[in-house]
Amino acid sequence: MNNKTPSTETHDLEKYSEAWFETINKSRDMALEFMQKQHAMGGWPVQMDERAIKAFHSMAVQFATDPTALATAQLKFWSGLTELWVQGTSRMAGLSDHIAEENHPDRRFKHEAWEKEPAFEYMKETYLFVSDWLQNLSEEARGLSPEDRKKIQFNTRQFASAISPTNFVWTNPEVLEKTVETGGENLLHGFQNLLSDMERGKGKLKISMTDQNAFTVGKNIAATKGKVVFRNQLFELIQYSPTTEKVHKTPILFVPPWINKFYVLDLKPENSLIKWVVDKGYTLFVISWVNPDKSEADIGFADYMRKGVLVALDEVLAITKEEKVNLLGFCIGGILLTTTLAYLAAKGDERVNSATLLATMINLSDAGEMSVFVDDEQLQSLQQKVQERGYMAGEEMSGMFNMMRENDLVWSFVVNNYLMGHDPVPFDLLYWNADSTRMPAKMIIEYLTDFYRDNAFMNKGRLVVDDTVIDVSNIETPVYMVATKDDHIAPWKACYEGNKVFSGKKKFVLGASGHIAGIVNPPGKKKYCYWTNKSRSVIENPDEWMEGAKMKDGSWWDDWEKWLSRRSGELIKARRPGGKGRKALANAPGTYVLIRSD
Repeated sequence: MNNKTPSTETHDLEKYSEAWFETINKSRDMALEFMQKQHAMGGWPVQMDERAIKAFHSMAVQFATDPTALATAQLKFWSGLTELWVQGTSRMAGLSDHIAEENHPDRRFKHEAWEKEPAFEYMKETYLFVSDWLQNLSEEARGLSPEDRKKIQFNTRQFASAISPTNFVWTNPEVLEKTVETGGENLLHGFQNLLSDMERGKGKLKISMTDQNAFTVGKNIAATKGKVVFRNQLFELIQYSPTTEKVHKTPILFVPPWINKFYVLDLKPENSLIKWVVDKGYTLFVISWVNPDKSEADIGFADYMRKGVLVALDEVLAITKEEKVNLLGFCIGGILLTTTLAYLAAKGDERVNSATLLATMINLSDAGEMSVFVDDEQLQSLQQKVQERGYMAGEEMSGMFNMMRENDLVWSFVVNNYLMGHDPVPFDLLYWNADSTRMPAKMIIEYLTDFYRDNAFMNKGRLVVDDTVIDVSNIETPVYMVATKDDHIAPWKACYEGNKVFSGKKKFVLGASGHIAGIVNPPGKKKYCYWTNKSRSVIENPDEWMEGAKMKDGSWWDDWEKWLSRRSGELIKARRPGGKGRKALANAPGTYVLIRSD
C-alpha cells in the first residue's frame, strides 16, 4: 500500500475546511428531509416482507427440533473458522504464501492487497467463508418449503453482500490507499456524491450509475432516424427511415417491454439492434409505450394487446399494404407478443408470418429470484399501494431488479461513488436503466398474479381475453427464441421450457452474458459467443440440449438475420415512413419516450 502522507502544500486546507463545512450543513438539511419523507411514507424504503420473517422463524423452529442438523451446521462453521485461523496464522508468520489454495473469482476483491497483504487476505477469506456458510444454512434445515428456502437464501445474500469488507473505509485497502493519496478528499467528494443522490431522489437514496448529463435521447442515444406514424393513448408507432435502396417485402414490428423504454435496442449507433436491422434492409416499426400516470390506472394487461399490439399490427399492414408481418418481442414484450399469437390463433388470424422472442419466459414455473417478490402477502401489499397511487413507480421495479444483482448494481457504485469519491462514468446502458417507467396499477397486479404467481400460459383456461382462452400450444407460427446464459431475470432454462410448448417450427439459441448485455451484442464487437443445437427433435432437458449444442463465436444477431431473411420475402423498393397520404406526427424517437418518471 502507498504510505505517503499528504502535505499542506498539496492540499488547500482552507478550501478543504470550507468544503467540509458546506457539506455538513447540506447533509443536515438533507437528513432532515430524508427523515420527514420516511415518516410520511409510513416506514423505511427497504423492509423484509412478512413471509420472509415467517420463513426465518420456520428455519429456527426446524433447527430447534432437530439438534443433529443444528450440530452439523455449527460443526461446519467452527471447523471452517478454525482452519482459516490456522492458515492465517501460518501466512502472517511467513510460513506460507497464501491462505486459500485457489483464488475466489470475486470482482469485489480484485485489488492486489487482498492477496498480497496477510491481514487483508485473512479478512477476505473469513468473510467469504462466513458468507457462504450463512447462505447455505437453510440447506441444513429439513422440512422447509422451497418457497421459504428461496426467501431465506435471497434475504441472507442481501445481508451478506451488505457487510462485505469492501463496503467500508477501514476494511477496503483500495479505499484506504486512495484516502492517504488524497488526504481524505475522496471521502469528502464521496459524501457530496451521496448528498447529491439523496437530493436527486427527493429524500430517498437514488444511486447514480452513470453520468446523467452525458446522453440526450434523440441525439446521441435512441438516435436512429425515423418518424412517428401513429399515436394513441397507449403508444406511439415509429417507422424507421430506410438506409438501403431495397428492403425485404415483409415488415417487422418490435414489441418492447413497457417496464423500460424501447431504446434498449437503440442505444449508441454501434450497438443499436434497431439501426442494424434497418441497415440490413428491413422495414422496421417499433412500439414506444407511454409512460403512464394515475390517469391510466385502469389499463390492464389485455389492453396492451387490444389497444397496443393489435392496433399497431393493423397500422403496419395498412402503411405497407402487406398481408403479413414479422413480430419481435423482448422480455415482457415477448410475453405480450405470445399472448397476441395465441389470441390470433384462436381467431384464425394468420397475419403474423414469424415471431422472435428475446429473453422471454413462457413457462414461469421456475422464474428464478423473481418468485421471491410475488407471494400472496407481497402482492396484497403491492396492490394496496399501487391502487392508492394509480401506478407502480419505475424506481420500485428497477430497485427490485437491482437487488437481484446487488453487488454489480448497488454495492459497486456505493464503493466507487461514495468511498472512492469517483464520479459515475458515461455508460449508455446504465443511462437507459435509470430511465425507468411507471406501470398502471391494474396491469402490474394482473401481470405479477397471472404470470409469475399462477403461470397462466401453462394452465389452460387461466388467461382469457375477450372471452377467448389463451392457449399457447395452438401457436403454429415459426418462432426464433433467444435466451442468455447468465440472465437473472429470465433464466435461460426457464425460457427453454417455454420454447417447447409451441406447436410450429422453432429454433432456440442461447447467448452468452446476461439479460441485457447478451441481447445487445453487436457482431462488430465480437464480445460474446452463442450456442445452437441442430437436433431436429425436441430435447426435453435443457442440460441435454446444452451438451449437444455447438458454441459459435460472435453474435446471435447474424444467425437470427439468416433465419429472418428466409421469412421476409423478396426485395422491393425501400419504403419511406408513413407511405403516401400520412403526415408524420414527430421525428423518432417520438414524444412518449421523453416522459420521465422523476
